[in-house]
Order: sequence, then structure tokens, then C-alpha cells
Amino acid sequence: MNKLFHFVCVCILFSFYGCEQDGASPGNGNSNGNTTAIVLTTNAASSITGTTAVSGGNITSDGGSSIIGRGVCWSTSPNPTLVNSFTSDGAGIGSFNSNLTSLSPNTSYYVRAYASNANSTVYGNQISFTTSSSGGGGSGSCSGGPSTVTDIDGNVYNVVTIGNQCWLKENLETTRYRNGDVIPTNLNNSQWQNTTQGAWAYYNDSSQYNNIYGKLYNWYAVADARGLCPTGWHVPTDSEWNKMVKYLDPLADTSQNIYFQSQTAGGMMKSIGDLQSGTGYWQAPNAGASNSSGFEGRPGGQRSPNSIGGQNINGAEGHWWSASLKDSTAWFWSIGYNNPQVLKYYNPKRYGFSIRCLRD
Repeated sequence: MNKLFHFVCVCILFSFYGCEQDGASPGNGNSNGNTTAIVLTTNAASSITGTTAVSGGNITSDGGSSIIGRGVCWSTSPNPTLVNSFTSDGAGIGSFNSNLTSLSPNTSYYVRAYASNANSTVYGNQISFTTSSSGGGGSGSCSGGPSTVTDIDGNVYNVVTIGNQCWLKENLETTRYRNGDVIPTNLNNSQWQNTTQGAWAYYNDSSQYNNIYGKLYNWYAVADARGLCPTGWHVPTDSEWNKMVKYLDPLADTSQNIYFQSQTAGGMMKSIGDLQSGTGYWQAPNAGASNSSGFEGRPGGQRSPNSIGGQNINGAEGHWWSASLKDSTAWFWSIGYNNPQVLKYYNPKRYGFSIRCLRD
């Protein structure tokens, strides 16, 4: 009876208030007179399989009126609302878990927590994840290991098995080394260009991109003995990147030290959808994108030595550092919107690229 009651309440509330709250962010509810806004956040997805996942939310303010309905909404398009699939997970403030079911394998989903009181329905921040492949690509856990990993800052990452390697499924977000020491940031162009110490920056120098793309680190942070990745994980070497590419594409020429190693593996690594249709983060056509590996590669761009805003802000490219050197430079891997290929190249250590961690 309780679940049915909450479901009915949510539906009634949505019919009166749901549309006007579409797209609201935490704290942006309809305050209706003297009431304050509901405040809530969305939990990162975990325990991801081909057809299920777990999310939820945390409500820290009821907006002056008791919460009578809460849960999460999800869709394959951004900004889901109660017109899409949703759960009904009780009432009241505080944290709650939500079980997402009947999902499709190898599919990217967008999720937002919601909460309803007598005055409004408000949606939390949006998170996204991709279900596991049903055909032997990536899986949402490590063999003999965890389904999620937490870094020194408390950021939680999903994992994916590709071949016999276990990778983080999102780009690194930490602001501290493994031992707790702070990694410098907010460097101006001159400081960034001349430092030989580890440093990080936001994509386009804006924190709004952190949850989507993670942070951009120079190679000095990669090489720092204090450890950039969570305990039990490391920045992959040249040979470890080669191993992943060769698993995805047995025809890949991983002896190729410069230029394109594979004509197809990049598509298997890219998240699906595009900016123009509102279904993803890449420029159209996002050629060959299937994300069949579960790697969920996104166009994190770069922080160039002489440009604080970075480059490739328009959804064109994603770049990931290797832990291996090439003379006085370092290797990196890259994928782009206009082809399904994987590029291996090298750049000066002062560039800022994304980081993916690999299990030890």
C-alpha cells in the first residue's frame, strides 16, 4: 500500500507541477509564496550490469513542506523527468537508494533524482552511465575486485573489464595525491607552461565540466611518486594501452609508434550520442561510436601550455596520458568525433590531458 500511495502522490503532483520544474537544478524549485526550495543531489550510478543499476539521492531540505514522493528518473536523453521511467522510493528528507531495472545492454542513460512536496517537484543534478555489453565487451565490475572505486577525495568511479584488464569507467577527478598532498591548480598560462611539478585544471577552466569530463593533469602529476590514482590502481603504461587496443581490434598495429593504431577501436571506446541531437557529448557524426568496450570515452579536450581555456572544447577529441616516456616527452592516446580510429602520439609533459586508471 505504501508504494502505491507514493506512486499515486507522485503522479498527481507531477500533473500539476512536473512540467514547470523540468530542467531544474538543486535548489531551483518553485518556491510558491514563502516556502523555500527543495535541495537534493543525485547519487552516482553503481552496481551496473547490462540491465540494472543502482542510483538514488540525498534530500537536505524539504523546502518548508514535507517530502511526499522521491526517487530517480532516467532516460537515454538528457534531463529526464517523471514523464520518463522513474522509481518511487518513499518519503521524507535524507538519503535513499533507487534500483533501475529493465535497462538495455550497452546503452548510455541519464539519471536525475527528484523530490516532491505540496508545492513543487524538483530535480537534482544529472549523472550518466552506460550499461554493460551483452556480447563480451565491458562489464560493470572487476574479476575478483570491486564494482566501484573511491579516491582520496571521496569521488566514486565505476569500473569496466576489457579483456583481462580492469579500468576506471570515468576520468580521474582527484585534487590530491594518494598520500593526501594537494595537487596545485589555478595556474596562469606562464605558471602552467614553466612548472615541472604536478598540476591540474578544469576543462575550459570551468568547474561545471568536472562531473562530465573529470580533470586535466600535466604529465608531472602522472609521474609523481606520491601516486595520482587510488590505492591499487595506476596510470597505464604504453604497453598496457597497446594491450587494450589489441584486445578490441585484433588487427590493430600496436607496433605503430605514431599515428593511428586501429581503424575501429576508437568507436568501441567512445560514448554514444552527439551534441547536436542532445543525446551525448561528441560533435556529430560521432563516427563509429558503439561504446561496445564499456570504456565510455568522452571528449575531455586538453589544457594547452599557452591557453588557460584549453582546446577542443567543442566535443571534438579526448586525450589520455600514458605513464611512459618518449625521450623528453610522453605518450598519449586520442579518439575523435569524425572517425572510429585510435591515435597514439606524444606531447610535451606540460600539456593537460585526461587520466584513466588501471587496476594493479
